[in-house]
Amino acid sequence: MANKSLQLAKAEKNDEFYTQYHDIEKEITAYIEYNPDVFRGKTILLPCDDPEWSNFTKFFAQNFERFGLKKLISTSYAADSKNYKSDYQPTLFETSDSQYNKNKTSKNGKIFTLAKDKTGDGKINVDDLEWYYLEGDGDFRSDEIKKLRDEADIIITNPPFSLFREFLMWIIEANKQFVIIGNLSIITTKEVFPLIKNNKMWLGKGFHAGNAYFSTPFAKEYAEGVYNPKTGLVKFRNCCWFTNLDHGRRHQFLPLMTMADNLKYSKHKEIKGKKSYDHYDNYKAIEVPFTDAIPSDYDGVMGVPVSFLNKHNPDQFEILGSDYNVKEGLLPKIVNPKWKDKIDRGYLNNKRLYTRILIKHKKKTI
Repeated sequence: MANKSLQLAKAEKNDEFYTQYHDIEKEITAYIEYNPDVFRGKTILLPCDDPEWSNFTKFFAQNFERFGLKKLISTSYAADSKNYKSDYQPTLFETSDSQYNKNKTSKNGKIFTLAKDKTGDGKINVDDLEWYYLEGDGDFRSDEIKKLRDEADIIITNPPFSLFREFLMWIIEANKQFVIIGNLSIITTKEVFPLIKNNKMWLGKGFHAGNAYFSTPFAKEYAEGVYNPKTGLVKFRNCCWFTNLDHGRRHQFLPLMTMADNLKYSKHKEIKGKKSYDHYDNYKAIEVPFTDAIPSDYDGVMGVPVSFLNKHNPDQFEILGSDYNVKEGLLPKIVNPKWKDKIDRGYLNNKRLYTRILIKHKKKTI
């Protein structure tokens, strides 16, 4: 049901989801622990945001000095330009400011910046944020926001679900570092997978068990089990953080058993007690339906579920490609020459499987 809700959000472009503070803190802490200076002297841009409500803005403003930031920029999208129409009311923070403009409040985006001690209390924090109206509506594709993108070193946000691929390409075009939220299923698309395969993007620390909880102005539109009336949050499965910032979990070696031990002791009924691992009908590779069932001593090609990327260590495994790459003829050596039917996915006993990523163990070098 949660995945259907996410698809609904994409279809209707109801993209206004706010990330919880503790999820942001947990994710960003992973990069700080790996490299304490990862943000030092950097300008961070938080686009597709709403600075007055966003926990991204609050988090980085409160940690401005601890992280050693040079500048923080956060931009919002105008209410009148959103697909989801609500009874918009400006906040007291905005209306009480001398620059408040009732004609611009719903038609123009806003920009918040933090770079200096405005209050004179000897520290730089959330109280020193300065704001003004943007010239346009704050669309990340506008020249106004592109200019801010080009100024920034790192882009961090929860972009619109319906525009994730376009937003990612917008970042890649400018060759920026980033930490953004998306759905795991986006990995297999032709725009995204090459970045994963070529080690130009990877998964971050991630949400607990892949479950993300967001606040949203249209939470009640979601079904029971997705929307929790007690918390006011909606639950999406298989959400993850995408990044090109390094973190320690990415270099943890996955402990594995040998093929023989997996066949004898695996906790998975699909593996335990069998004489051997299944071979695909159409690929010259073995099917490994669970990441923890990858045999440590198998040198050939293995097909693993997309969720493998949560544990992928580029020092331990080589990603050869995906079903899409086979279909496009980019991995001819993987195809079983005896197979005369479709190669769009891996097949077992003529049954089409879910998307698989094709991997090999990395060769050890002395």
